[in-house]
Amino acid sequence: MSAATRRLTTAQALVRFLSAQYTERDGVRRRLIAGTWGIFGHGNVAGIGQALVECADVMPYHQGRNEQAMVHAAVGYARQLDRLSAQAVTTSIGPGATNLVTGAALATVNRLPVLLLPGDYFASRVADPLLQQLEHPVSADVSVNDTLRPVSRYFDRVTRPEALIPSALNAVRVLTDPAETGAVTLALPQDVQAEAYDWPEEFFAERVWHVRRPAPDPVELAAAVQAVRAARRPLVVAGGGVHHSEAEEALRAFVDATGIPVASTQAGKGSLRHDHPADLGGIGHTGTAVCDELARTADLVIGVGTRYTDFTTASGTLFQNPDVRFLNLNVTGFDAHKLAARTLVCDARTGLERLTEALAGHRVDEAYVSAYRAGKERWERVVETAYRADDDTAVPTQTQVLGALDAVVGDEDVVINAAGSLPGDLHKLWRSRSPRQYHLEYGYSCMGYEIPAALGVQQAAPGTPVWALVGDGTYLMNPTEIVTAVQENLPVNLVLVQNHGYASIGGLSEEVGAERFGTAYRHRAADGTFTGAPLPVDLAANAASLGMDVLRARTVRELRNALAEARASDRPTCVYVETDPAPTAPPAEAWWDVPVAEVAAREPAVRARERYDSQVAGRRRHL
Repeated sequence: MSAATRRLTTAQALVRFLSAQYTERDGVRRRLIAGTWGIFGHGNVAGIGQALVECADVMPYHQGRNEQAMVHAAVGYARQLDRLSAQAVTTSIGPGATNLVTGAALATVNRLPVLLLPGDYFASRVADPLLQQLEHPVSADVSVNDTLRPVSRYFDRVTRPEALIPSALNAVRVLTDPAETGAVTLALPQDVQAEAYDWPEEFFAERVWHVRRPAPDPVELAAAVQAVRAARRPLVVAGGGVHHSEAEEALRAFVDATGIPVASTQAGKGSLRHDHPADLGGIGHTGTAVCDELARTADLVIGVGTRYTDFTTASGTLFQNPDVRFLNLNVTGFDAHKLAARTLVCDARTGLERLTEALAGHRVDEAYVSAYRAGKERWERVVETAYRADDDTAVPTQTQVLGALDAVVGDEDVVINAAGSLPGDLHKLWRSRSPRQYHLEYGYSCMGYEIPAALGVQQAAPGTPVWALVGDGTYLMNPTEIVTAVQENLPVNLVLVQNHGYASIGGLSEEVGAERFGTAYRHRAADGTFTGAPLPVDLAANAASLGMDVLRARTVRELRNALAEARASDRPTCVYVETDPAPTAPPAEAWWDVPVAEVAAREPAVRARERYDSQVAGRRRHL
């Protein structure tokens, strides 16, 4: 090995190191850390900030407005690129660092890579307590950054320059691991960031991290083949792992060969194109009637890259066949073993290819195929009804907003959403035309994700029409990255749906006996009650004040025209529409467990508890 060294600060060394890291899968090489988002303050301005100035030739910088939003943007970027490229986020110490926690949790829950570089206290302790430093009475080495430990897949506090070498290598190892990836945090004491060290030149050499595709174990594969051959009513549940592995074509080949139908989680929707005869749409609490009917009678559920959240399983009440068994194909053993399943621990694409080969000649009964195809046709008529607007001059409903957007988008468009009533409507109704079109963050369902994530997707796929679908509640949580979109010339499209309240949680509140308390935007009268008049809040004017072009749509016809104009624009554009608040989406086809007060004085809660007790009796533990 060479004895050559380079004298740099720790921050300069880290930025140079990150700029030389690459991923490779299937012969395609990508830059691992393609850029750094940052908001500067004491704790990172003189370290990472100075390093980014000095290393501007190798590390692009993006200016954010909110620390949580920067993480969301980076997550959107990584998801669009199948986790093969990511971004870093740097913040000051104190509130800048703690604002990362929600974004980090979202990244880790969804298994998406992001590198977090928060500033920290002085490692030398010469100036304690610093501005914004937490003084723990019994643990002097604790800082606010320790809040990032439980939401990070890897965490280290780099208290010496030379400690950066193993820490940085471990950070990249986790970021590029298909089973372990998520948020990675390197907490950087500000004095260490600025400290110089003689770094070995090898530290800055280009490194290519192969993203592996582990093959299934032969014994597990043989058991899986036996299970599929024995099943009479099998059903695939496609999760986000199908997309992360780029396994869509392998899934289609498996389905075409076997005739087994596919239901999709929020993360897995689009694994098959919507018009494929075996694509039955969403599953679970927000699923389609045909999917949930099949799930109740399935004797084998084949989970591919899914975590089986409570929305997917209807809180343990969906899979009701007494003889149902599970076969889980997943890159992580942790997820593969859920629901006492037979396991196929492997890469999704590799596993599906091997399973298809081993099942050569096997196909489900044609009567089963005819039955689920008929169910698909029935559901398509439900979608058409929800989308249809018989009066173009009327105020649109929320599902008609989706119908108007459906008529405008092309195969390449990306539609982003995360929270509120829209995820349920989209899961039931949206017709996914391509693998990356349906971008729902529903692992954490984080209000405020949509706008910054749209920026990340736009950076990852320049020239792609990107739509952030946002309700008024979500918009008020986190609109600040509109300014960043304007600054970076990112022509994202925002569809801002105004229904004057929290529509989703309002409906849930009514269902559980909480009487929609605190879920509407209304004036408070002198006696403490809320009047029926909505607040005079103009969110369209707010979006315009932040630099967006704004198109106001008052009718269905105006909405269609505005969406087409926004798609053709090369500027960040907001389509603002006030909707008829009456629910028009098909009702839930399966239950979701939200515990209801066991005793209550008010009648709505008493009735809600009676409904709850009848539903919870159907829960099963699959053993």
